[in-house]
Amino acid sequence: MVPKILLKNPLFKKIPPEKITDLLTELKAQLHTYQKAEFILHVGETPTQIGIVISGSVNGIQEDFWGNRTILTHLAAGELFAEAFVFGQAPKMPISVIAAETTQVLLIHAARFSTEKIQRPEHFQLLENLLAIVSQKNIQLTKKMEYLSQRKTRDKLLAFLSAQAMKTNSHDVQIPFDRQGLADFLCVERSALSRELAQMKKAGLIDYQKNQFTLLANPLKPTNQADSNSID
Repeated sequence: MVPKILLKNPLFKKIPPEKITDLLTELKAQLHTYQKAEFILHVGETPTQIGIVISGSVNGIQEDFWGNRTILTHLAAGELFAEAFVFGQAPKMPISVIAAETTQVLLIHAARFSTEKIQRPEHFQLLENLLAIVSQKNIQLTKKMEYLSQRKTRDKLLAFLSAQAMKTNSHDVQIPFDRQGLADFLCVERSALSRELAQMKKAGLIDYQKNQFTLLANPLKPTNQADSNSID
């Protein structure tokens, strides 16, 4: 039986449910469960499988020689990973993928996507869907560059929180990171991040409790007359 989340997955868009079952068999899809912080894919290994997050979430991470970690991407249930490396024919994984919590992942053997096996309409639809997903990922990467291009920690935070709020059209947002994860995602020191969050809360820009945030004041507008007359 096909998991319900796959019926709404963009990889299987416009493919009848009964055809999805056949495709999963052809693609030799296997369901695996990973515990928090467990590696799913390791940097340096040859990418041969595409992953679909069935439940939980995963992080794409990069670590330097000293073990300092940067979270490059966070993927929730329903999202794909490693597809760009597989179809870009990367000889080695440039990043690792780890479980951000207890997570179920469906792994698909990419070799089954080879051109000689593309025969039926659902095969062509699958590849069309995959191209759309890769394109969307590039757009998301561009958005992240907007956060990282900001020089100050506060500006990175505001750019990130603003983007999250715009997704839901709400001042209240829930982010998928704890403090360390957020620091790793924005490429800043955790201590600097915590200090800046406290200052922003004191200034009335935001309120927060763990990973729940509320955007209060517009940071580009003075909160009172005194502020409007001041010169930094």
